[in-house]
Amino acid sequence: MHFSALFTHCPACGSDKFVQNNVKSKRCESCGYVFYINASAAVAAFIVNEKGDLLVCKRGKEPEKGTMDLPGGFVDENETAEEAISREIAEELNAKVVESDYLFSLPNQYEYSGLTVPTLDMFFSCKLKKNADLKPADDVEDCFFVPLNELKPELFGLKSIKEAVQLFLKENTTKF
Repeated sequence: MHFSALFTHCPACGSDKFVQNNVKSKRCESCGYVFYINASAAVAAFIVNEKGDLLVCKRGKEPEKGTMDLPGGFVDENETAEEAISREIAEELNAKVVESDYLFSLPNQYEYSGLTVPTLDMFFSCKLKKNADLKPADDVEDCFFVPLNELKPELFGLKSIKEAVQLFLKENTTKF
C-alpha cells in the first residue's frame, strides 16, 4: 500500500488534515509538517566461488518467502553501504567479507507490513574469507552455490534482485 493511503493523520500533531502535497509527500494543514517518503538504502552481494558458481540464498521470511535471493539487506543508520554488506553477510551467512566492490544500483519496491517502501538497492561483488563455513541465519533459510549456466532469474522473488541477476549473467557468463 502506498504511504499516502496508509498514513491518514499527521505524525507531528495527530490532525486528520494530512493531505497529499505531491507524489512523495504529505502536508499537515493544521501544523504545516511535511512528511516525505524517500528511498531506503539496501545492499546485496554477488559472491562467486573459485569454480565460478554464484552464492544464492533461499528467503526464509516474507516478502517473497521461499524464493531465491542474494545475501544482503537494509543499510542501518550511521552505516556505509560497504559496512552494511559486510554486516549483512556476517548476520545471514556467518561469513567475513574480505573485499567488496560496488557494481551498480537499481530501484525497487519492497512490501513490508502492508507498506510499499521504495528502496535503492546497491549491488556489490564480494569475496569472503577463505574456508568460510557458511551457516544460514537471520532471514536466510538456506544458501548454496549454483553454476552460472544453471541460474534461473525467474526464481528470484524480489524485482530488483531478479533484474540484477539478469545483468550479472549478461556481464559474466563469458568470464567464467
